[in-house]
Amino acid sequence: MTKPPKKTAAEKKGEYRRGTQKKTPKGPSARGAAARAANEKRGVPSVAKPKPPRERSARDAVALEKPAAKPAAKPVAKPVAKPEDARAARPKRDRSDSGSSKRRPIEQHTAPPRAPGSKPRAPKAAPPPSKAGGTVKAEREGPMRVQRALARAGVVSRREADQAVADGRVQVNGAVATIGQVVDPNRDQIMLDGTPVVTRITSHTWIVLHKPSAVMTTRKDPEGRTTVFDLVDDVPGLVYVGRLDFMTEGVLLLTTDGRAAHALTHPSNEVERTYVATVRGDAVTAAKVARRGVQLEDGLVVPREVVASPLGGRRWALEITIAEGKTHEVRRLCDALELEVERLVRTQFGPVRLGDLPPGGARALNSTEREVLEALMVAGR
Repeated sequence: MTKPPKKTAAEKKGEYRRGTQKKTPKGPSARGAAARAANEKRGVPSVAKPKPPRERSARDAVALEKPAAKPAAKPVAKPVAKPEDARAARPKRDRSDSGSSKRRPIEQHTAPPRAPGSKPRAPKAAPPPSKAGGTVKAEREGPMRVQRALARAGVVSRREADQAVADGRVQVNGAVATIGQVVDPNRDQIMLDGTPVVTRITSHTWIVLHKPSAVMTTRKDPEGRTTVFDLVDDVPGLVYVGRLDFMTEGVLLLTTDGRAAHALTHPSNEVERTYVATVRGDAVTAAKVARRGVQLEDGLVVPREVVASPLGGRRWALEITIAEGKTHEVRRLCDALELEVERLVRTQFGPVRLGDLPPGGARALNSTEREVLEALMVAGR
């Protein structure tokens, strides 16, 4: 008898798809049926006999005699709230006109009602920036010219002191002073227009100011524009350290120590200043050229460091560190590099950084800045 050929997997798969495969009838298998027929011929029942009951032991008998313990009371389950009940118990939301939803109303703290006829209260204005600075102990100075002693006292400027001495309005120890006369501010008594002048200085004032744009770095402006001295407290003898032009912003030092101001601004001391200029143009190429030095009309300018960072919109932040201190040096340098300056900020002068000081704000020197400035002044003497 020849066996039918085996069906391939593809053929079986096709039969299952068409539903034409042969279904095996359910029921007892052929091997099980033959075994049961053979057992019946030998008189062996095909169903297993039930097992006899198990004999109980003495322990089981004692346990049966004891009354059965009452089952523990089952915990009463809390009724489960239906979704409809849960939604009903939920607090209603306050739908305002703005579309926001709130589960609980927030208490509104309202001002008490105004009396009839009273004026409405003006909103509180932001506090003005600080105008105060700090003091540093002054070193004892030796003899100096009478004009300088008057200027250090803050009663007049250096030019006005020269004119006052020339007009005979100044007296030293009861005698009329002469131009170029040397005095000791710690011993001699100086009078201006008959009023004694305190020339003995025990401490100097230092102020770190964030100069805004459109502010003049001068004592008085003939056109009546705002000056840096309008932004700080009125301190006699206060002078600025390193001028900033009208539109340049950033850190500006002011002090009553004229000798320190001269030491910090003198080119021989090479006190570094860092500026950040917002420019338009090829800042990458300009930075490479600037590192090699740029020749201006008053000499060669070689920045200590130049870094160009993109700002987007064809604008760049050009950070320049210089030590020469020439007039309008950074703006003239950018002009020579064919860069258009939109904004210029001085972010550092020596050890003093601008930080987060707001425009028009002022602060005192910190301990680190004071120590570094004193070291610079000692080195520059």
